[in-house]
Amino acid sequence: MITDARVLQPEFIPQEVKHRDGEVNYLSSVLQPILDGQPADPAFLYGPSGAGKTCIAQFTIECLRENVVELNHQYVNCWEDYSRFKTLYTLLDGIGQTLDIHRQSTPKDVLLDRLRNYEGPPYIVILDEVDQLEDKSLLYDLYRIPSITMILIANNEEGLFASIDDRLNSRLTDCTRIHFRQYRNNEIVAILKDRVRWGLQGDIVNEGRLNTVANNAAGDARVAIGILRKAARASKKNNLNEIPEQVIRNVVPEAKTEIKQKTVSRLTPHQQTLYEIITEYGEIGPQDLHEEYRCRVTDPKTQRMVRNYLSKLEHYNLIRSEGNTKARIYRAVA
Repeated sequence: MITDARVLQPEFIPQEVKHRDGEVNYLSSVLQPILDGQPADPAFLYGPSGAGKTCIAQFTIECLRENVVELNHQYVNCWEDYSRFKTLYTLLDGIGQTLDIHRQSTPKDVLLDRLRNYEGPPYIVILDEVDQLEDKSLLYDLYRIPSITMILIANNEEGLFASIDDRLNSRLTDCTRIHFRQYRNNEIVAILKDRVRWGLQGDIVNEGRLNTVANNAAGDARVAIGILRKAARASKKNNLNEIPEQVIRNVVPEAKTEIKQKTVSRLTPHQQTLYEIITEYGEIGPQDLHEEYRCRVTDPKTQRMVRNYLSKLEHYNLIRSEGNTKARIYRAVA
């Protein structure tokens, strides 16, 4: 039933994309100077989860590589590599310059100096979940390296630009912004059809059942692909020759829980603390939440940063908020 399991993974980058031609063309135009041997300005991709931002960034770079003799690129998930050291290490790893770097003893300035001294081909770096960086000044340092082109990815503009200083703001406010809207149901179905064609046998699932997947994914391509993957595996396990409607409905909670658990596991320590407090209390107001948070951590962040963390938790559907300012209530999503 499953002929290529890779295409059912969220990290899979297809050779063709659906319903994102405008975004691909826009990003390609931003990166066009690289074809002429010139540095390109940063691009900022933003929109809801599962809207294709990461996929399109990587797909566009692959297309660019077909027209450039030499090109280096690296993907950094700033939610996982959120410290200055980890981000710099990953960037250096992309150009093979980490062999003599020791995580405990090598100074951060040494890592940055190596990037500044880099003399190889153009280097495009994707900084996904860029608003998760602990030290946003790193973006300013990278901006000033001519050989590096940054593609920044986040859920919204506020999460990034509200937490950077004026010096960096003046550089990044003029970067090209590309907004990704949520997928429509028919677009999710088109994406799933491709995944079925590339990774599954024959006509094991019809369009009506793919519509059921799309209806349960609520515009999130990651969720849709996760449901399809779970349904295909469950059908294979039960020696079925197709993916029935009932199997799809049965795996929806499991697929969503898997994505939720993965998201929770990637939370930074401060986000994890906030999420735990909200989960334990069931519902809690901002003042009580801040007080409890400050009691549980040794280095509490500013209220502004905490609001950004809470906004991030909302974007990933881990919590919900109701009301405004002091009357606001935070609840964990079951």
